[in-house]
Amino acid sequence: MQRPTLVPPKKRPRDLLKLTTTPIHPFDLAHGVDTSGLVPAANLVTGHPNDEHVTAYYGVAPSILRSLIDRWRESPPPQPIYDYSFIDFGAGKGRAMLVATELPFRQVIGIELNPDLAVIAQRNLDLWLAAHLADPTAPRLAPTRLLQQDALTFKLPLGPCLAFLFHPFEAPVLRTLLRRIETQFAAQVVKHPDVPPALDILYVNAECRVVLDHHPAFTRLFLGSVPMSPEDHVADLAAIAAQKEYGSTGDEECAIYRYTGRKG
Repeated sequence: MQRPTLVPPKKRPRDLLKLTTTPIHPFDLAHGVDTSGLVPAANLVTGHPNDEHVTAYYGVAPSILRSLIDRWRESPPPQPIYDYSFIDFGAGKGRAMLVATELPFRQVIGIELNPDLAVIAQRNLDLWLAAHLADPTAPRLAPTRLLQQDALTFKLPLGPCLAFLFHPFEAPVLRTLLRRIETQFAAQVVKHPDVPPALDILYVNAECRVVLDHHPAFTRLFLGSVPMSPEDHVADLAAIAAQKEYGSTGDEECAIYRYTGRKG
């Protein structure tokens, strides 16, 4: 397995043209970053055994992520938001990470297996941080790091975590990830009995939600359609206009889950 490494900020993707499509999302135009485009799963092959379970890259609509985080905060979480690490499994080009940094999380961590996408995400993160540092009116950002790593080798940080999934992989990988989370929590209880494990999941485009619905250690807090802003919907329609595999209804089926442990 590949060890976690910080992505070099100036490395150029091997074939950037295959990862970049038009039109450009308003989020990118406003902030000078590159999170746009629909990259088919066939273009994301890395040689990893789980390549067959990887889904296409597509950046989450910022309005959907913000709305879902607002709903999560109303749940309410067991701890205040500033105690939580936001972890984006399958960070892609990093759009969700950028949105999350403007909220008062303890830290924001992105995990991305594909090296080309990870390089783009790191470049976006560098630009984002530089722009905020140069603007005295910009909000203070949460500490952020990106790891080019297999999600199944990532060790959760101690303390409450909020995992974000924009349907990054199919059911076999999701099942393995949940087993790994349980294993880590079991070890955590032994090593840190004074820190109870806490993890919630925000799941956008929840195609594999049956895996979580049937899991004995997770409880569903919310399931429903979350609408995009009109601006995001227009951008969504434009982004998928050139292909037939995906459509846009102006919303996403989303779910929120909480780790509650196995009973009995």
